[in-house]
Amino acid sequence: MTTRIRIPKFKSEREEAEWWDAHPDVVTELFLKAKREGKIKRLPVVRGATKPVTIRLPIADVEAAQSLAERRGIPYQTYIKTILHQALEQERKAG
Repeated sequence: MTTRIRIPKFKSEREEAEWWDAHPDVVTELFLKAKREGKIKRLPVVRGATKPVTIRLPIADVEAAQSLAERRGIPYQTYIKTILHQALEQERKAG
């Protein structure tokens, strides 16, 4: 980088996302550096197609998911999908 920028420690994912969004030049420079060093690789497709589903959840669970997702700075549906996926993977491995 032409000028050394110190990347701070973040209190939340939202704070981190806002910082990176406000510093696109840092993102670009780090990306170009990684590309020059041969560290950029294509990732395999992790998941296939998705299917919309309808599920009834207790209001308290939805509100908890919304609150936790907000702390992470992500949509609550994405958060629910993520924790459901993690739980399913854990169950698959358990047997």
